[in-house]
Amino acid sequence: QVQLVESGGGLVQPGGSLRLSCAASGSIFNSYTMAWYRQAPGKQRDLVAAITRTNIANYVDSVKGRFTISRVEGKNTVYLQMNSLKPEDTAVYYCNRAWSRPQELTYWGQGTPVTVSS
Repeated sequence: QVQLVESGGGLVQPGGSLRLSCAASGSIFNSYTMAWYRQAPGKQRDLVAAITRTNIANYVDSVKGRFTISRVEGKNTVYLQMNSLKPEDTAVYYCNRAWSRPQELTYWGQGTPVTVSS
C-alpha cells in the first residue's frame, strides 16, 4: 500500500526558509526516483525537484540554487530544503515518485501548503 505523508509547510516571509518532509512507504521509496511537486492555485501540478536512488538530484530552473532535495535511506523520507523563498513559490507541495506526467499518478498524499508573503 502506497503511503505518502508530507509535512513542514507554513507561512514564511520572502527570503525565508522552510524544510519539507515526506514519509513514504517502502514500496515506493525503495523502487523509484522520488520527487517533489507543487501546485499553485488554478495551475497544474508540476515537478520541482527529483532525486534518484543513487542521490543524483535535478531541479527545475526556477528553484536551482535555492532548493535542495535529499533522501534518507532507512527512514524512507525525502526532504526539500527551501531557501530564499519567493512569493511565486507559494503552492501546495507534494511528494511522489518522479514521473513526467504527474496527472497519470493515481495516489497522492494530502500535500503541505507553503505561503510566501510579507
